[in-house]
Amino acid sequence: MQTLTEKLYQESIKSLKDEFLYSNNLEVPRLTHISVNTGIKATDSDNKLTSYILSEMTKFCGQKAVLTYSSKAISGFKLRQGMAIGCKVTLRGKKMYQFIDRLVNIALPRIRDFRGLSSKGFNSSSHYSFGIKDHTIFLEVDLDNVFKVFGLNITFCSTAKTKNECLFLLKKLNLPIK
Repeated sequence: MQTLTEKLYQESIKSLKDEFLYSNNLEVPRLTHISVNTGIKATDSDNKLTSYILSEMTKFCGQKAVLTYSSKAISGFKLRQGMAIGCKVTLRGKKMYQFIDRLVNIALPRIRDFRGLSSKGFNSSSHYSFGIKDHTIFLEVDLDNVFKVFGLNITFCSTAKTKNECLFLLKKLNLPIK
């Protein structure tokens, strides 16, 4: 079964070809993966919090989350080598498109005073990144059992060569960018 975002992408291939004068369908930019990350403070990295963050990210991403560990010790931050400092999920294929559907149609409209995402979130590789301050915007989160609210960084990675190509692609996928 095809998701709404996959259907929108298939329909937008023609308009992308016309806009940027591509001669071949394989030249048209596409999303390669989505990376969802969160950080854990070194002082907060107890087993209860890390397991909570892992389970919550696994719920709303639809794929098992992985802990990231520090590679060296930094005494100023009370950080020891091998301590859990973050959590990440990389989504590809069908799960990526399902996550975009839930993000655009359900989660982002639940943000208080939401007026759209900034168009300044592009890096030199034409990947788009933005942050969310509150993970409870996702429907999969049980609001009665929230242990701690945490924020997320979400990065859309594409094969676009320029910022304008990637922006056009993301707007065609209904991402609310100003």
